Amino acid sequence: MSTFLPQLIAVIAAIILHEVAHGWCALALGDDTAKRLGRLTLNPIAHVDRVGTLIVPGVLLLIQSFTGGHFLFGWAKPVPVAAWRFKDPRRGMMVVAAAGPAMNFALAWLTALALHLVPEGDGGEWPGGLIETFAFFFILSNLVLGLFNLLPIPPLDGGRIVVGLLPERLAMAWARVERAGIVIVLLVVFLLPMALRDLGIPFDPVMGYLQAALQWAWRLLPFPEGHSFDV
Repeated sequence: MSTFLPQLIAVIAAIILHEVAHGWCALALGDDTAKRLGRLTLNPIAHVDRVGTLIVPGVLLLIQSFTGGHFLFGWAKPVPVAAWRFKDPRRGMMVVAAAGPAMNFALAWLTALALHLVPEGDGGEWPGGLIETFAFFFILSNLVLGLFNLLPIPPLDGGRIVVGLLPERLAMAWARVERAGIVIVLLVVFLLPMALRDLGIPFDPVMGYLQAALQWAWRLLPFPEGHSFDV
């Protein structure tokens, strides 16, 4: 049974809902920029970034269909936020940033809960059926996306949360990291571990964090009996 399409749909849905959560949170705090620009919609076309939403997740999923593994990474077009419209711009941006991972964790929990309504698949294990297959990858995508975005590196949500928590001087210094944030993420998450692995040095702290956090979060989900998935 091919799982490439359910995986891809699950990843794209998780990314889009993550971004919509940022926009809705900003609107609740007084900034209607995302609403005016048509970003508070579930229409994927409004959120798709050709590279981050389609090419990168698609390539990763295609590679892992041959090599195994479950690491998912991608992004959508950033939701525009006018922080100056918030009563407290720094705290407001922190709350808006936290809304994305919060949405992902809520979706994972609700999807696991919804499996109580689904008849048990063949043997109760993936891929026992299409619903279970999609549910597995949707939960996995949301957990990995939420946990990954909590890394404290701007422009990831965790970095912006840190900026909202630090004293102002330190926050301003940490916010400047955002200019090179994506480069840092790519180096730390992909390139450095790959280079060290080729040298026989097993150093991959981000993947170690994700694996441990994913196992912990997975155990907290309200799976029904007969729908047990391993990660």
